[in-house]
Amino acid sequence: MKTPIGQCRIAWLAITLCAVAAIPSRAQTFSTVANFDGKNGALPYSMSVVQGTDGNLYGTTTSGGSKACGFSNGCGTIFEMTPAGALKTVYTFCRQANCADGDFPNGLVLGTDGNFYGTTFGGGANSTCVNGSFVGCGTVFKITREGILTTLQSFNSTDGSLPAAALVLGIDGNFYGTTEYGGTLCANPGCGTVFKVTPSGKLTTLYSFGTYAGGSQPIAPLIQGSDGSFYGTTQYGGGGFCLGGCGTVFKITPSGTFTALHSFNGDSDGAYPYAPLIQASDGNFDGTTESGGGYNYGTVFKMTPSGKLTTIVNFNGGNGQQPSAPLVQATDGNFYGTTNIGGGWACGTVFEIAPGGLVTTLHTFTDDSNNNDDGCAPYGGFFQATNGVLYGDTYGGGNFFNRNLCPGGCGTVFSENIGAPPFVITVPTAAKSGGSVIILGTNLTGATSVTFNGTAATFKVVSPTEITTTVPSGATTGAVQVVIPGGTLKSNVAFRVIQ
Repeated sequence: MKTPIGQCRIAWLAITLCAVAAIPSRAQTFSTVANFDGKNGALPYSMSVVQGTDGNLYGTTTSGGSKACGFSNGCGTIFEMTPAGALKTVYTFCRQANCADGDFPNGLVLGTDGNFYGTTFGGGANSTCVNGSFVGCGTVFKITREGILTTLQSFNSTDGSLPAAALVLGIDGNFYGTTEYGGTLCANPGCGTVFKVTPSGKLTTLYSFGTYAGGSQPIAPLIQGSDGSFYGTTQYGGGGFCLGGCGTVFKITPSGTFTALHSFNGDSDGAYPYAPLIQASDGNFDGTTESGGGYNYGTVFKMTPSGKLTTIVNFNGGNGQQPSAPLVQATDGNFYGTTNIGGGWACGTVFEIAPGGLVTTLHTFTDDSNNNDDGCAPYGGFFQATNGVLYGDTYGGGNFFNRNLCPGGCGTVFSENIGAPPFVITVPTAAKSGGSVIILGTNLTGATSVTFNGTAATFKVVSPTEITTTVPSGATTGAVQVVIPGGTLKSNVAFRVIQ
């Protein structure tokens, strides 16, 4: 697992001007929404929050909570947060003997049943699996909004070990993910795997990393492309000037056919892609590398589905350094992301990239030691909630300090209001005619119409934040629209109708 704060894989260089010019921040509003204090969680490191069917946001912290865990003062938590910032602990890990329920969670994904699914980096039933300070090979779990957790799978090393990434919901209703270690092709502790797991917990290992060209030790979630295949990154392996390889981009089908698409060279096109890809509205994939590029401070790149890669941004330190988080393409068409260090206080930045490649620094995180800093090291990236606001979290900083657990601050949740209007999210984002779909939104009470690219659907308003529906016969790929008394809400991405 990549060590957070304090471990920098690249040498500091003199700060120079970036090849892609930064412009002054536009009128956008940054806010610290919540502060972790150790008891309610600490050090959120993995993917940022996700939205539940109740309209609240849910996420994980890698430490904190009420249970002591090995070398840390907490095994991690699942938390619920209102859009206004009221925090509640949903679950504290390591409640069970020998941490059979897992420890150090990696983020959540919302399932079609309205429950959340995720992985833990350590713990589980296989306590004989030991890697450094971590006991247990990790788990896959399901949890309800009320905090009832079910362990679906405990890894055993052969089928994977130490998953460092959140799951992704496939269009077939199953979940797909990666483990950083384990598998069958490398010597202990293994080079990692790609796996599929059903909602009931049946796990299938689709691929074991081990060929140098294909990459090794994936720590980022997968994404499912519009072609139905999954795309991902590995932090090591491939070629280039890096010891152990500079990382790769790969494609894998749901049945396990693997294709290496790109090997980073550690120089002009970057090195160490720790974050997942996103598929942009133009059909291409966008991502980040933590190192490499023109200044060795990391890059943003665009890649075609066939693997042709173009570097879009070279970070220079002043506008950020080490982008370890994924990008998000917001509903305004622009891309938003974070760097985990750099900026004026070396605590990271929030940036915007216009479709043409122009970079705008929107916020620089501060750490002024006066107990009023706004966070440090945003590793998790952004989630755009249906109110239009972007939410993210920082691994450190904030107004609560714990000498043993988080001497640099326990972390924060923050928001960036880009002025985007409300919209709706569909779960899943693709299905066949007749398939069940959850629509998440805001102020959905009184909805009079739901259409799939213009084709009317039957629906039920479950609550002000949830509608259930089915894909109507004859529907085609396109936007889902919901008509409410205040206007029409459009889905953030095109819903794909599977023929």
